[in-house]
Amino acid sequence: MVFGNLGPSSGTGVAFSRDPGTGKNELKGEYLVNAQGEDVVAGIRTPQPISAMEKGFPAAYAQFIKNIHKLEHHFKDMQDVEFTVQDEKLWMLQCRSGKRTGQAAFAIACDLVDEKLCTQEEALLKVEPDHVQQMLHPTFAPDALKSAIYLENIIAVGLAGGPGAAVGKLVFSTKLAEEQSAVGVILVRENTSPEDVGGMWASKGILTSRGGVTSHAAVVAPGWGKACVFGCGG
Repeated sequence: MVFGNLGPSSGTGVAFSRDPGTGKNELKGEYLVNAQGEDVVAGIRTPQPISAMEKGFPAAYAQFIKNIHKLEHHFKDMQDVEFTVQDEKLWMLQCRSGKRTGQAAFAIACDLVDEKLCTQEEALLKVEPDHVQQMLHPTFAPDALKSAIYLENIIAVGLAGGPGAAVGKLVFSTKLAEEQSAVGVILVRENTSPEDVGGMWASKGILTSRGGVTSHAAVVAPGWGKACVFGCGG
């Protein structure tokens, strides 16, 4: 076993080889110093962006970049990778094809063909029926998001998770979300866990004040096609 919680020279993280929300070809992920894997996904501590690892663990970061490119070329798909740094040495724990939104699925499929990583037929098989459905979700008009009335009334900002947009009554417990789902609700939590899945499923959207792109809400919501904002603060 390897340990990321041995002190300031160790850490752990999760990263996507491409942005799972937009499909943009850039590394997206997070890591925590002196922590184990569950600390990252639980959302109890807000992690640092994966780019910050280059300063904290430069040698491990350089090796990680090489490894994630090799994995993408081998599997011909966007990768979701978990890793640990123990005493500044990188250990790759596991990888799998990463979950993505509908928008990201189409963008990644096109880019993989353009980059000659796979054929058009192979790329098409990476777009699932749910991805097509997500592209039909309601969204806010781009012009509305740039308008003065919108910009002057923002009360909090977070990271975008699931696809589309959602409007509803705010509720602060899974129980209330399930009871009032008929009127359309937004579930607001400090962070979510498996115990919240009933309320998450019953809600139009999910908002958390803690966590990052690999937290529970951020991983589950896109797969369900639920609008999600996480790590939200003033």
